[in-house]
Amino acid sequence: MSEKRILAMGNEAIALGAVRAGVRMAAGYPGTPSTEILETIAKHNDGHFHVEWSVNEKAAMEVGAGAAYAGARTIVTMKQVGLNVASDPLMSLAYMGVKGGMVIVSADDPGPISSQTEQDTRTFGQFSKLPVFDPSSPEEAYVMIGEAFEFSEKYQTPVLFRPTTRVCHSCASIELLPDMEVAEPEGFIKDTMRWVIFPRTSYLNHVKIEKRNAELSETLSDYERNFVLPGSGKKGVVTAGISYAYTREVLPEGVPLLKISTPHPFPERLAKEFMEEMDEVLVLEELDPMIERELLRVAGKYHLPVQICGKLTGHTKNAGENSSESIRKDLEGFLGADVFTAESAGGKTEAADAQSAAPEKADAAADNGEQPALPVRPPVLCAGCPHRASFYAVKKAMKGKKAVFCGDIGCYTLGNAKPLDMVDTCLCMGAGVTIAQGLQAVEPDSVNFAFIGDSTFFASGITGVVNAVYNKNDIVLVVLDNSTTAMTGHQPHPGTGKTIMGEVAAKISIRRILEGIGVEQIYEVDPLILPDAVKAVQEAAAGTGVRAVIFKSPCIAVTKPQNTYTVNQDACRKCKVCVRELGCPAIVTEGDTVKIDETLCYGCGVCSYVCPFQAIGEVKENE
Repeated sequence: MSEKRILAMGNEAIALGAVRAGVRMAAGYPGTPSTEILETIAKHNDGHFHVEWSVNEKAAMEVGAGAAYAGARTIVTMKQVGLNVASDPLMSLAYMGVKGGMVIVSADDPGPISSQTEQDTRTFGQFSKLPVFDPSSPEEAYVMIGEAFEFSEKYQTPVLFRPTTRVCHSCASIELLPDMEVAEPEGFIKDTMRWVIFPRTSYLNHVKIEKRNAELSETLSDYERNFVLPGSGKKGVVTAGISYAYTREVLPEGVPLLKISTPHPFPERLAKEFMEEMDEVLVLEELDPMIERELLRVAGKYHLPVQICGKLTGHTKNAGENSSESIRKDLEGFLGADVFTAESAGGKTEAADAQSAAPEKADAAADNGEQPALPVRPPVLCAGCPHRASFYAVKKAMKGKKAVFCGDIGCYTLGNAKPLDMVDTCLCMGAGVTIAQGLQAVEPDSVNFAFIGDSTFFASGITGVVNAVYNKNDIVLVVLDNSTTAMTGHQPHPGTGKTIMGEVAAKISIRRILEGIGVEQIYEVDPLILPDAVKAVQEAAAGTGVRAVIFKSPCIAVTKPQNTYTVNQDACRKCKVCVRELGCPAIVTEGDTVKIDETLCYGCGVCSYVCPFQAIGEVKENE
């Protein structure tokens, strides 16, 4: 058979590997850097398996568990903070086990680049006592996820699969392999002692898990993706994940290296044998010093006279992501800079070699302006974003009044930026609704607002509203309904009337949910019609109990631009109120002149309401 290769993103490679492995159920919740995995699986669904965006990660985990109970191979996808949401079923599932292979992809985000935390799924694997697979490249992820399914079925346990951002979003040439031979699901076989979790059963299963993980530690010492690259000398390097790829780029020839692909259960025998030949080892990993701690444990257990260097000793940084440059610096400190000569550093990239060999050329290029410093581009709400109008309406309505604005996770978190400055708190998905309740209990004289997006409302906001109504709280809920999950790439959700497979589905009404919960004061308004929006907020703020304002206007990325707006220079007084109040990227200044960049303007028209001199108007099609 002729070899077939494709250029694929890491997330695509993971998805294709899952399809090759015979996945029958795929569920998840969108979250960067994991989102494209489920989207790619959906694209390759020939109707043979089920794919869904679940309302949140907990639901996805439980849906996946049900399919795995019936013997189907299941993949569940999320980002690292989503694993927190799914941790309740996950912890019990670790004790229960599964029948069909179940792989839980939790994509970590060192940096962090688009997350609230830098938490490490490997540590969660230790906590939950579940096996963890840690791919170092898209190519390895494609093959490894199939092995993870086999491993899951063999040991009847869920498996955590932990790619990081640079694995998820880098591209590589992938050799497509034949589909794996997978038996049809047996179906669910009733067995109360196995599938119903009782305290006594949990105790017995805990004993089995501890014994199993000790056995797996031995087995994984022979796993082909845990290996040693031999060398000379008594200084060695231990690494894993994307850090392994970076290390191979810059590591001088002849330095012994141990690669760990299954950080839990830890391949103890392999690590012991490696350290027996070393005086010192440097651990290069993201994010927690997990491997470093395991090496310390193994060295202590077997009384090995080896010095272990890494995050705990200050030899490497203890936060943020690694890179080829940072790892080269770490290795220079560990091995000595003299080791990194042009002759001995055979693994260096051409770019690194050129930079080190001719720094004067780089300096000259900078002096000549060939490589100017990149401008700082902080994240900002898009021009025409309806969220800007929503925030501005609330700000205008509450001017001079004591109010706190609790935010949430999504594009609208950017409402914290000046000049809007309308997000006072942001913790995690759905927390804005409940934090507002806590604030109100302490400061009842303040009007406490809770902003939440439509997708987040379905994911984790509903329970908070139930709590507020039940406990007779006094908050204003502001639902920013832009008809999509915008921040992660415009995925559908229960309020859009469409599934990930493009099928028409029930369009769940946020208003009706609120009515069913018991919210009696509900105002639904288009935030782009600013006077109506301001009036609705004022009326809601004047009320008591739980009241809601639903700002309903579609995201500009899913709607066509309207007629653009322009500034009438004859009427403009150059007061720059539009600039200071809105912060819209389409409103630009040239000296004292204010203009609207027609290439950025989406025609939302909010600026026309803000201008005190009616100098901003719509550009008609015939003009």
